[in-house]
Amino acid sequence: MENRLPTSDKNFVESLIPQRFPFVMVQELSEYSENHIISGFEIQEDNLFIQDGQFQASGLIEHQAQSVALHTGYKYYLLGKDAPTGYIGAIKSFEAEILPEIGDQLISEVTILNEVMGVTLVDIVTKLNGNVIAKSQMKTAVK
Repeated sequence: MENRLPTSDKNFVESLIPQRFPFVMVQELSEYSENHIISGFEIQEDNLFIQDGQFQASGLIEHQAQSVALHTGYKYYLLGKDAPTGYIGAIKSFEAEILPEIGDQLISEVTILNEVMGVTLVDIVTKLNGNVIAKSQMKTAVK
């Protein structure tokens, strides 16, 4: 499998995360470095987190967490290893300015602040049309 970025190859992106349809909340991997990733996601009408035409805050959190999982998955892909399953360990903070709608394209930037013994502390900023709509800081843990 080729690892050129950016990529929106559905099969490749989904191979990097443990989630499967209908629970996939990332579709694009734009940038990657050891401490950074940018992911993308277009909200579809059949998404589990759609209510009254809006993508709910719980969906934003899941998209952000899967962006972290995408970072881990791509790192393991580059090492030629299978990615471990990860979990949200704690959400230190989460703020949503607006709830996006069907058809909106989310872009999330994850910054790895610290990674020790399988626990990763991250800052995540999600944008819509270049405007910040959600921010969080969370810890994830790998199995």
